[in-house]
Amino acid sequence: MKTLIVEDDFTSRFLLQEILKEYGTVHIAVNGKEAVQAVSTSMANKEPYQLICMDIMMPEMDGQSAVKEIRMIEEKNGTLSTSGAKIVMTTALNDLKNVSTAYSNLCDGYLTKPIDKVRILQELRKHGLIN
Repeated sequence: MKTLIVEDDFTSRFLLQEILKEYGTVHIAVNGKEAVQAVSTSMANKEPYQLICMDIMMPEMDGQSAVKEIRMIEEKNGTLSTSGAKIVMTTALNDLKNVSTAYSNLCDGYLTKPIDKVRILQELRKHGLIN
């Protein structure tokens, strides 16, 4: 599984990386702008991400905007959101507005921090990324 962790907080980023590294390659982006660039490059190289863990509150470009752009990149490359990367929002925000915006931007899951190993692995199983 090829994963992109998009997180500006070092501790959260490190925790996710430690949990996910045993399941495949893990790349890091510290804001939404870097995430969009990483996804664009991976699509151009025909090596797309299977999982993207996306924070919402980040500098330069927030996670909500990044998800919209990522889905547009996938679409331009002929990939529907249902068969594209599984995008799981990993954020401290749990208000209805952010949750509904994330799903309307076509994210696949929404986990609130603190993220623990059991919850993230349940989410990956739910989306068929791991057994």
